[in-house]
Amino acid sequence: MTIPSKMEETVLENVYQANPCQKQRLTVQNVIDKILDDMCGGSKFEQTCDIIPVGNPDNDVTGIVTSFMATYDVIQEAVRLGANFIITHEPTWFTGNDATDWCAQDSVYLAKRKYLEDHDLTVWRLHDHMHLGSDTDYIYEGLLTELGWHQYLLPDEKYPWIYELPETTVGKLAEFFKAKLHMQTIQIIGAPQMKVKRLGILVGGGSLGFGAEAMPMQVMERNRLDLLIVGDITEWTICAYINDAYQMGFNKAMLTLGHERSEEAGMKYLAPWLQERFPDIPVSFVDAKEPFKYL
Repeated sequence: MTIPSKMEETVLENVYQANPCQKQRLTVQNVIDKILDDMCGGSKFEQTCDIIPVGNPDNDVTGIVTSFMATYDVIQEAVRLGANFIITHEPTWFTGNDATDWCAQDSVYLAKRKYLEDHDLTVWRLHDHMHLGSDTDYIYEGLLTELGWHQYLLPDEKYPWIYELPETTVGKLAEFFKAKLHMQTIQIIGAPQMKVKRLGILVGGGSLGFGAEAMPMQVMERNRLDLLIVGDITEWTICAYINDAYQMGFNKAMLTLGHERSEEAGMKYLAPWLQERFPDIPVSFVDAKEPFKYL
């Protein structure tokens, strides 16, 4: 799509005013502003990774795609769908703040950027505001909706981490998560037949402790958990802790979902949330999919 000149924008505005039935322009920035207003009451963070890493905020929106990450496959699907605005949860340029100083001459970066620019796509990252911009963590909300676990959430927890289920086993929960999140395999620590009732979920990088390595262990001990379900892992922290506990005879276990599988559902449930607010714009969820294949 060619960016309108100032003269063309004036002509368009006159056309809209002369034809009340004509749909009003909706730009990328209009969509971003509406999301932040409705989700968080406006922009909350001066320092944030919620930026436009590529594209033009003044482009008219023809369609929106939501996804955990703007992978090349997701970008191609957006083009196929006729969407020119991708809302991603994680970076486009392979580092946490989407910096490009390190990759200005990198072949992978240049090829991906060229494809985005050739198709006039704009990408916006919705991360900090989705997690922390309001009382609702929308990534957790999407996962809980996908799992159907709202009734098991313990109401006295500040964060949506702790659950009490009807008694089940590690093995049955592993199969449940594999089916729900379309996983071929799942990593566990503990015995599949181990009984489970109280459990915690730390999605994405939350299981790394947000800079405090001891946090996941403290969550497990403080809440007397049988099972911790995690996204990312460091093998000398929560993995080692639960493995030692299991080897010593404690009723402790862990399921590892990975970062992408533990957070993708939040972007899935963002799509209908957006469609309610932008009924005239097609909104689609495109699954970035688990990045690994297993041999």
